[in-house]
Amino acid sequence: MNTHPVPPEIQNKLLLSDPSLRDGTFHKSVILLAEYSPAEGAFGLILNHPSGQTVGDLLADPDFLELWNLPVHVGGPVSRDQLTFAAFWERESQLGFATRISADEAKAYLNQPNTLVKAFAGYSGWSKNQLEDELEQQSWSVTEPTPDLLTRSHDGTLWKNLMRELSPYHRILADVPDEILAN
Repeated sequence: MNTHPVPPEIQNKLLLSDPSLRDGTFHKSVILLAEYSPAEGAFGLILNHPSGQTVGDLLADPDFLELWNLPVHVGGPVSRDQLTFAAFWERESQLGFATRISADEAKAYLNQPNTLVKAFAGYSGWSKNQLEDELEQQSWSVTEPTPDLLTRSHDGTLWKNLMRELSPYHRILADVPDEILAN
């Protein structure tokens, strides 16, 4: 018998890590939860951890020339040796996206208006009941992605800015220093 309550509809939402998640991978992470199934688990991509590399640093093949200047983000701790692409777009004031797309699909999205193409090394994954446990422990705040995600900086400032918009309580959490005892 599953003792975990099924969370509210969380697929296609953003997960904002609680400041208590201090490990390097999920510390101040904003994750797009692209796939979720209570029976199978979940798949997501960290949007705000740039790796400092570009696609061209990792793929010197001229077939990828159009993608060489794309920054590579650390998508999560799973399969960091694999590169994948995602596209985000705004249509009729709604944010849409496609994840786990091929390099050829990514190249096609590059030419579309109001579209952001991103490259990721690795992904974030949860096994059955794992994400439910973490939500129950309040390790994540869930929020709706909005089209302005396309124009925001996808770096360390994204987590803080999104947290500040959730509620007055989250605004306080966003401003807590990493080393609170050092102050």
